[in-house]
Amino acid sequence: MSITVILAAAAVAASIPLLWWSVAGTRTGARTVDRSVLMGGGSGGTVDLRTAVLQRSATERTVKPLAGALARLARRLTPVGWIESLDRRITLAGRPAAWPMDRVLIAKVVLGLAAFGVGFLAFSGNRTLTWLLVWGGMTALGYFAPDLLLYSRGKERQEFITKALPDTLDQMSISVEAGLGFESAMARAGKSGAGPLAAELVRTMQEIQIGVPRTKALRNLADRTESPDLRHFVLAVVQAESYGIPVADVLRTQAAEQRVKRRQRAEEHAMKIPVKIIFPLILCILPTLFIVILGPAVIQISRTLFGEGGAL
Repeated sequence: MSITVILAAAAVAASIPLLWWSVAGTRTGARTVDRSVLMGGGSGGTVDLRTAVLQRSATERTVKPLAGALARLARRLTPVGWIESLDRRITLAGRPAAWPMDRVLIAKVVLGLAAFGVGFLAFSGNRTLTWLLVWGGMTALGYFAPDLLLYSRGKERQEFITKALPDTLDQMSISVEAGLGFESAMARAGKSGAGPLAAELVRTMQEIQIGVPRTKALRNLADRTESPDLRHFVLAVVQAESYGIPVADVLRTQAAEQRVKRRQRAEEHAMKIPVKIIFPLILCILPTLFIVILGPAVIQISRTLFGEGGAL
């Protein structure tokens, strides 16, 4: 067995525990150390570091230090622009608690190494240009797989926000017309709602409560979601404040406009369905239909022209 095969197998084997840690993380209970140990509850009244270390899980004692070192190395080797772009994708995905920046960087490195090793082991006997292209493609796909997942989650989150916006604006409009202020109506919609839009409204209210100007907090809301409809609503509210237009009128108008947009999007999706059906119809259904209809006729014609033994 050559040294390159051994290195590839070692890369795959080493990536498995790191991949498990980057996806599953460590259990909350395994992060805590016995309080009596830390408070000097031993016989000598001092902290027993050996006991404290041994009470940690095997993951924390082995994989976690290696993962931390790998995350620091990945940060040093990754260009600043790439890290900023990745941080933006994490923001658009809602900053999942299980996917902080370090864990995403570790997942990129681990998946890239795993794909590199698997590709080498699978195609080591066929070292051609095609093999090199497939090998490189597998490595690139493994490295950029977390980016694709974050992008997909961000797009899905934007769709949820866009769909929930008309109903949320209706609720805020009713609250304002009932006598609540704009911020109180937004807080009520955030607490009573569910999904990413409600969570973003709650976060916006938290920013306002700690002293961020309302205009700045609303613009941050639009930047965190990148939803065109939500950005349009934020701009309308900001302009209404600058010109002294009643917020209730703006909410009522925006709610009606968003309902119209939602209906138009539904009609647009319905009109796209016939176009999407064409390719499966041509590639899958029509050939089978032609075989069923024309097959007996072709057999009969061949028998007529070439005799009983001339069937195609």
